[in-house]
Amino acid sequence: MNPKTSPPAGQCRTDEHQMHRRLFLKGLTGGALASAASFAGLFHNPLFAEETKKAQKHCILLWLCGAPSQFETWDPKPGRPTGGPFRSIPTKIPGVHFSSLLPKCAGMADKLNVVRSMKTTQSEHLQAINLLQRGNPDRAGFTRPTLGCSLSQAMGQLDSPIPNFVFLDPIPGGNEFESFKAGNWAGWLGAEHAPVRLGGEYTQLLNAAAETIPQHDLESRETLRRFLTAKYERDRKSTVARSQNAAFERMKGMAASADLFDVNKLPAKDRERYGPGSFAQHSLMARHLVENGAPFVMVANGMNWDNHVFQHEIHQMLVPELDRVLFNLVNDLEERGLLDSTLVIAMGEFGRTPWMNAARGRDHYPNAWSLMMTGCGLKRGVVTGATDADGVDVIEKPFNEQNLFATIFTALGINPYAEYDLPGQPTFHRVENKAEPIRDLLA
Repeated sequence: MNPKTSPPAGQCRTDEHQMHRRLFLKGLTGGALASAASFAGLFHNPLFAEETKKAQKHCILLWLCGAPSQFETWDPKPGRPTGGPFRSIPTKIPGVHFSSLLPKCAGMADKLNVVRSMKTTQSEHLQAINLLQRGNPDRAGFTRPTLGCSLSQAMGQLDSPIPNFVFLDPIPGGNEFESFKAGNWAGWLGAEHAPVRLGGEYTQLLNAAAETIPQHDLESRETLRRFLTAKYERDRKSTVARSQNAAFERMKGMAASADLFDVNKLPAKDRERYGPGSFAQHSLMARHLVENGAPFVMVANGMNWDNHVFQHEIHQMLVPELDRVLFNLVNDLEERGLLDSTLVIAMGEFGRTPWMNAARGRDHYPNAWSLMMTGCGLKRGVVTGATDADGVDVIEKPFNEQNLFATIFTALGINPYAEYDLPGQPTFHRVENKAEPIRDLLA
């Protein structure tokens, strides 16, 4: 389904006869779905490599797993029975208030966008995470790729040792999010687009092999592996073997650039600005990886936001960290000239109830919740959608997961309605039902 382009009219420079660079890149980033391997040789062309780096876009997803409260972040309701104990404060957007727990974000609200009218259907973590990670409801018998895997395919840089999808996660625990993580992220896209997971004990894997196996043994093992997988792929015509081979090659390159994943090698002043917590330090690492070419980085934080007890006390600790991280991340990207090419999203899988339970917590609530987006392809300083006075329901511009994914793909210059290349299978699109993006946000 690669877009067809015709040669430009008129005379062109000699070097441009090698490739109509911008036309090809437009097609590649706008929805081309050919196999990544078929383009691998193009990266030996210096003209193509140079243009690709110029055209590269990125996405950082701050995944607030467990689901933060909209009342204590982006949609406060002070003075209302549902509002809680925290004040609202004015922002740099006239007439717009955030929770008093977000003073830094309030001071740079003109650089952010907030959607206050998310309305989804799943109220349990595993199902809601699945929905908000994949962007479309389940279809029996098929596993849809997650956002990161889809963006890996659409934006991946084939000549980079950095994985196309890096997942930074400090907690390999036993909760609902871990159940999701144990599943099939890449679906029909294959292992080369699955996430490379780092954080906690997983980070140690980068250097473990190099420390325990001599280099000549590593090279011999790798040669044997390539031979056996190539034979299996050739004899069985196996796309799975090809996919696994691509994943091994990416991990080999990643191990060679292990220093990029060591946050302790970054300046101490940067580490101090972001804060000492793993979520803060991983957000700094996400910035560093994007600076070095990573297309998609997802930063998670366990299930910290699932505050069924002591909602206000726990949010009083968590929200200031998020405030500090967003302030530093957005400003750092802007100062480095990367905000215009990097989409930053901060969200969970749903919101929290307007009412408090007996344990002074807020429970799961998908009916009306908020998220933040900024950067690549978006306007700045937009707050769209609205909930009623008590935050019980959306009263203006309801949006669901399909609207959200259409917005993400469009902002990144990717065709949200492109079909996946699945010969002999039912038709699937990146976003189904021609769902509209959130037009208020798009530049």
